[in-house]
Amino acid sequence: MRESSRRTETRGARRAGRTGRDERDRPPTDPVPRAGAGRKGGGARSGPPGGRPTGLLVTLILGGLTAVPPLSLDMYLPALPAVGDSLGSSATTVQLTLTACLLGLALGQLLVGPMSDRWGRRRPLLAGLVAYVVATALCVLAPDATTLVVLRLIQGLAGSAGIVIARAVARDLYEGNAMARFFSTLMLISGVAPIAAPVIGGQVLRITDWRGIFVVLTVVGTLLTLVVWRWLGETLPPEHRRPAGGLPETLRTMRGLLADRVFTGYLLASSFSFAALFAYVAASSFVIQEIYGASPQTFSLIFGLNSIGLIGVGQINGHLLVGRVSLDKALAAGLAVITAAATALLLLSAGVFGEVGLVPVAATLFVLMSAMGLAMPNTNAQALMRTRHAAGTASALLGTATFLAGAIASPLVGVAGEGTAVPMAVVQLVCALAAGAAFLLLCRPWRPRPPAEGTRATELGAAGETGQTAVPPAGQATARQTQPGPAGP
Repeated sequence: MRESSRRTETRGARRAGRTGRDERDRPPTDPVPRAGAGRKGGGARSGPPGGRPTGLLVTLILGGLTAVPPLSLDMYLPALPAVGDSLGSSATTVQLTLTACLLGLALGQLLVGPMSDRWGRRRPLLAGLVAYVVATALCVLAPDATTLVVLRLIQGLAGSAGIVIARAVARDLYEGNAMARFFSTLMLISGVAPIAAPVIGGQVLRITDWRGIFVVLTVVGTLLTLVVWRWLGETLPPEHRRPAGGLPETLRTMRGLLADRVFTGYLLASSFSFAALFAYVAASSFVIQEIYGASPQTFSLIFGLNSIGLIGVGQINGHLLVGRVSLDKALAAGLAVITAAATALLLLSAGVFGEVGLVPVAATLFVLMSAMGLAMPNTNAQALMRTRHAAGTASALLGTATFLAGAIASPLVGVAGEGTAVPMAVVQLVCALAAGAAFLLLCRPWRPRPPAEGTRATELGAAGETGQTAVPPAGQATARQTQPGPAGP
């Protein structure tokens, strides 16, 4: 009888071990951030009937938050020539409205990211969304280019809350390969914005002027604010928040993150890749419409096709490559293709092959943009894997460096005027080479990596070296559950 009991216990332990391994190896379902407390009672609001996961809703909300920057930037692109005509401004001045928004998106993350580490993700996010709606509504009333530039700066500062906190929430919930897959899924959702935004912007221009675009953005921001307030719970429980230390503590945290060579390498690779992308965003409207004579609707179509390429390759990365190929190998392939495409674009623009039409240039841009689907999610995932202890601050550094690089690249593409695409191609090639150099010299993917300070060495060694999901302790799920959040900010 005693021997039979021991055999039963042994079989149960083996089954439990297999179950634990299965749970760790299985791609995680999205966690279940519960809605916050009820308004009257203070208890948690009940979840869906039967306790079903609400992961899809949370993923859609985070995708909507990451769509705020492309909506704010890309919907406006077809209107750039019309804004210059309406306000009597040059193309360079009009491009400053893009640069101002991008600077706001960059600098605002330095404020919101550390705030979210201290006070949780929900309250800073809601405050930022409300400010975004107000600033966008005021853009409708801008009387001149200078006022519009200032308002776009404020709009970017407020809108930065969405993108920086969305990345921090993803780090709260996911590890390793699961995080890379999730970023690829976010790219699918948020990637709809760059496809739809120029098309919507072009159609809005058919029935009204450029101010109508900001009316649409105000409505979108209002709806997103209400959705976040109602359905997105808190993902950073109080016991995991950083203690209050003010600016000195924030600066110490940032200094510690930047002292990690590997993290800084991925940060720079991400930033320069985005700068190459934004050089295209800032110049493509003038290049395609002014140099090649395309209509706003044709430009919107080309822009949408390029965004489809980016999304498609992002999904190939998330669903086919992650788990089969290391994240570093996929990233290296993406950077190599971006560099090759930028080189080809420079040769075409410089007239090395004689006069070329719109089709070869558009095809080259399509290849370049598609390769971003390998570079962007993998740099973010690899960098954030090393920063469990300060996800909000790390997300802020990633976002700030990325958008600052884009803001610097934006005016450079117009230095030679509106008659040539050579500056755009030069900026893209230089940025692609810089991204590759940062990846090779700082990340050194062929070498074993030291663990980041404040994280588990075994987890970071596995994740950084092979790109695989590090095995958490027994009984710990790969995707972490969120905590109930309060109903209001």
